[in-house]
Amino acid sequence: MTVSILIGGASGATGSVAAKLLLQKDFAVRALVHNEDERSHKLKALGAEIFVGDVLDFRAARRAFDGIRRAYFVYPMRPGLVQATTHFAQAAREADAEFIVNMSQKTARSDARSDSALQHWLAQQVLDRAGAPVAHLHPTAFNEWLLYMREMIRNGRYAVAFGATGRFAPIAAEDQGAVIAAILADPTPHAGQTYPLHGPVELTPPEIAGIVGEALGKEVRYEQITGDQRVREVLGRDLAFLAQHIQAIAADHHEALMAGTNDWSGGSLAASR
Repeated sequence: MTVSILIGGASGATGSVAAKLLLQKDFAVRALVHNEDERSHKLKALGAEIFVGDVLDFRAARRAFDGIRRAYFVYPMRPGLVQATTHFAQAAREADAEFIVNMSQKTARSDARSDSALQHWLAQQVLDRAGAPVAHLHPTAFNEWLLYMREMIRNGRYAVAFGATGRFAPIAAEDQGAVIAAILADPTPHAGQTYPLHGPVELTPPEIAGIVGEALGKEVRYEQITGDQRVREVLGRDLAFLAQHIQAIAADHHEALMAGTNDWSGGSLAASR
């Protein structure tokens, strides 16, 4: 029997990769998206079933889980995570789903400084009690952050809230999508596991600025700014929830709580530290 898998955030960076890889393995994929657009049309062309809905709508979450055996849960960086997780977990329970992969974050813990990270920790507690086995993913900063900063980089600036000496190993969304697909394709060994996800090399912000500048053939200067400034510069508006998260993880970054590497060459999910 073909296993049916629900991919949340299927139009996003990690979900789209996971959906494509699972389709290549001949799994039945239901892509949960907010809107039908070019991204969802591409997934449909590859064989995915498109389901338009929002996990903040419990009735929609229930319908999305009809006939589903495994699922990937991800929620954007905004308020509402615990409510969305509760809807997802209850819908999975009612569908008697057999496995969930949850996208959390590196700094999720009970004493987190970041409101977002604390919400992720609470969401993990909800999923751990939902009935289906779950694997939690704890990624550090995404490589894709650089794309959001394209305008300031174009102007020769790499301006972040992180201090000059902290280190982390940024990871690409594509690699995370591959991890998600691998777990959902063969979930049994991963039940109850929490996996930190990093890239292979730790870098300081000035080193990242130097690498970006070298790749572009221009000077790109590291600059430390506040979380509020970063949100305003990158998004063009104030978002207090996101700014508080960025400022809080800057302190975690300074204390090496975002550090660690993964050896992707060996195909292992284990982190070096």
